[in-house]
Amino acid sequence: MKKKTFLPLSLGLLVILAVLVYVTCHTPGTAGEGWQPAAYSTILSLLPPVVAIALALLTKEVYSSLFVGISVGALLYANGNLELAFNTMLYHEEGGLVVNLTDLSHAGILVFVTILGTLVALMNRSGSAYAFGKWAGRRIHTRAGAELATILMGLLIFVDDGFNCMTVGSVMRPITDKYRVSRAKLAYILDSTAAPVCIIAPISSWAAAVTYAVPESMNINGFQMFIRAIPYNFYALTTLFMLVMITLLKMDYGPMKLHEDNAARGDLFTTGEKPYDESDVLDENRNARVSNLVIPVVCLIVTCILGMLYTGGFFSGAGFINAFADCDAARGLVSGSLITLLVTFFLYMGREVMSFQDFMACLPAGFRSMCAPMIILILSWNLSGMTGLLGAAGFIHDVVNASAVSLQMFLPCVIFLVSVFLAFSTGTSWGTFTILIPIVCSVFPDSYEMLVISISACLAGAVCGDHCSPISDTTIMASAGAHSNHINHVSTQLPYAMTAAAVSAVGYLAAGVLGHLTGSAAALAALPLTLALMAAVLFVLRKKNAPAAADK
Repeated sequence: MKKKTFLPLSLGLLVILAVLVYVTCHTPGTAGEGWQPAAYSTILSLLPPVVAIALALLTKEVYSSLFVGISVGALLYANGNLELAFNTMLYHEEGGLVVNLTDLSHAGILVFVTILGTLVALMNRSGSAYAFGKWAGRRIHTRAGAELATILMGLLIFVDDGFNCMTVGSVMRPITDKYRVSRAKLAYILDSTAAPVCIIAPISSWAAAVTYAVPESMNINGFQMFIRAIPYNFYALTTLFMLVMITLLKMDYGPMKLHEDNAARGDLFTTGEKPYDESDVLDENRNARVSNLVIPVVCLIVTCILGMLYTGGFFSGAGFINAFADCDAARGLVSGSLITLLVTFFLYMGREVMSFQDFMACLPAGFRSMCAPMIILILSWNLSGMTGLLGAAGFIHDVVNASAVSLQMFLPCVIFLVSVFLAFSTGTSWGTFTILIPIVCSVFPDSYEMLVISISACLAGAVCGDHCSPISDTTIMASAGAHSNHINHVSTQLPYAMTAAAVSAVGYLAAGVLGHLTGSAAALAALPLTLALMAAVLFVLRKKNAPAAADK
């Protein structure tokens, strides 16, 4: 075992030992009705994800890190009873591994990822991706152009973040490879045009989730609140602004600069590790056309949107917005992707692009290519379940409520930071704003503008924490879409996300002061101030760091 790996693994084992010592101070028992662990709704409820994330960043290995975090959570929940901890990890109805696998929403995501992997294999083996790459190559001539095209496509696919990452990554990866954009940079672009775009898109699964998170007792239209919150979502807007700026300025910093410099010399991975099967190269096929890729992608987008609307009751009389609010996103994505697979079959067979045997061979190939992200997803859901069992939501509720009376002027900034930490620790943005929005609504019952600013801060913080967390679904999907090493993606993205988060925190500080003093939309002045500060920070960083490798 390498010395660098041995030290953090030893620290992980020491953490487990420390937890065992702590929990064995309490009487072990058997979980039953009314069972509550000693660490319930305390700061220790956030220990499992913190351990998992710290180990992942130290060891650069995510599977064992997630397992250690899950083990810590199970031991805390079981008050040191090893038998109960084992059963909790596997079979608990709210967070066990087996239960997570049988959850319809989770199973739907796994099926969707598998089908999408199959579609990617089909596009590669049929020569369709090669034909599209040649077509795009006549229109894209620089590295910056390839990155901007990826950003633009990410902005256009705003319905769902995971769908965004996988679809954009599958289509644009051959093009960014051609112009030597590192896989880590591609993963960052995918991640930055996923959740940050969905959280400001009125027609998305995210808008529906926020609409439902606003309590009915507030007598506030949740969808109208979402629309009003968009100009105050400083993190999402700042991230998109930053993404375009660093592309146009051709600048990078932190670990990303090393990856981009290496990519300019032909090494797209830097670490030498290729976590995904790269043997399925782009095949040239004389029968391949650009439309063989465009038709399945357009079909995928249309059918997934229609699938989500169908699950929300749109074709049974429900309104468009209500259908999105009531939709089952996972079920809609599975339906849409399966229809697309059938359309692709008849398209390729009819055009004699590939043989029936080759088409069927892509089914297991697609599954194999997606094994790594699916394992990480399953373990992340398990870890999130452990955190929920320990009452992390109650702990955060108490922290925010304790700050509400004395810090109203600064509360948007405080809510943003708390939301970042919670989403980073749990890996779920939806869970974060579902917890915090009712608390925010109870803090500002009489100040509508401050309520809007604070809900925006909650949403922005949830996206930021989700953006940074190695156990977030979106982060995992971005790594999968880019075929990037997951820890490489997390470590290279963190400095960029933290820069945007720091600037956004200053923006919320300004918005909170303006909103508290004026009680009006004068707080909107904080948005141009935040973007101006972001531009200034980037120019300072550009001066301190040599430009990225020359555009080629």
